[in-house]
Amino acid sequence: MDHDRAFKELLSTFFIEFAELFLQDVVEYLDASSIEFLDKEVFTDVLAGEKHEVDLVVKARLREQETFFLIHVENQASAQSNFPQRMFTYFARLHEKHGLPVYPVALFSYDSPERPEPHQYKVAFPGKTVLQFDYTTIQLNRIPWRRFLNQHNPVATALMVKMKMSPKDRPRVKMECLRLLATLKLDPAKSTLIALFIESYLKLTEDENRLYERELAKLTPEEKAATMETMTSWEKKGLEQGLREGKREGKEDLLARMLKRRFGSVPPQAITAMEQLSPDQLNDLGEALFDFVSLADLDTWLMRNGSQQ
Repeated sequence: MDHDRAFKELLSTFFIEFAELFLQDVVEYLDASSIEFLDKEVFTDVLAGEKHEVDLVVKARLREQETFFLIHVENQASAQSNFPQRMFTYFARLHEKHGLPVYPVALFSYDSPERPEPHQYKVAFPGKTVLQFDYTTIQLNRIPWRRFLNQHNPVATALMVKMKMSPKDRPRVKMECLRLLATLKLDPAKSTLIALFIESYLKLTEDENRLYERELAKLTPEEKAATMETMTSWEKKGLEQGLREGKREGKEDLLARMLKRRFGSVPPQAITAMEQLSPDQLNDLGEALFDFVSLADLDTWLMRNGSQQ
């Protein structure tokens, strides 16, 4: 997954929800109906000969006023010593270009290090401070995931997978994220966006998947049904795309992984039988597997369709 693109798509789709979660002071004076996402801003570093693209710039109006301002959100996927200076550079160039006040926000989404990130850039001399530039920091790996466990907010549902958690909590976190997603009742496109975000950033091992299934079993029947329905919807969409765009070997691997995910393991003889299927039959199996309730259904399908090559 393209890290910058994934976060940009999440925050632009749910910007107000992001602000409600982390920028509550801004929400107090922000006219939500006025927000406008500006085209990508690219600044050239003449000395270094590099171009830098700002992640997300939002133009908004103060509530009940005709005064506009910018909100700049910079997602940082790795720790960098010169980041505070870069934030100031972006601020200065945005302010110069648009002639509007800029509210700067840094979103730190890497897993480590967990040390607190600075929130200002300062230029000072003995006895004189020339510049003190402050920006808001959101450091996900220092925020306990349980703090957002009961937040009815799509951004919280997605970003919990990047928050501070112990290794033993990983299966529980994934289950809770998908449970919360099911309660949001989003349209299919938005639901798929968050589900793919969760799946991409919290990949479980085989042992963790078994613990995840146990956590899923603890849900009420209604919660489990809603969660499974949501999972099936986005898994099916992803599988359809993979089968449509992938090569034969990729299709076999994708189907094997999906079957393993649903049933825990796939017998070697079933894998061998799948290797004998034609590309069209692999596509047919992809459509059929969501109706399987056990590996016996897979065996039956392969017996009926495997000889039609």
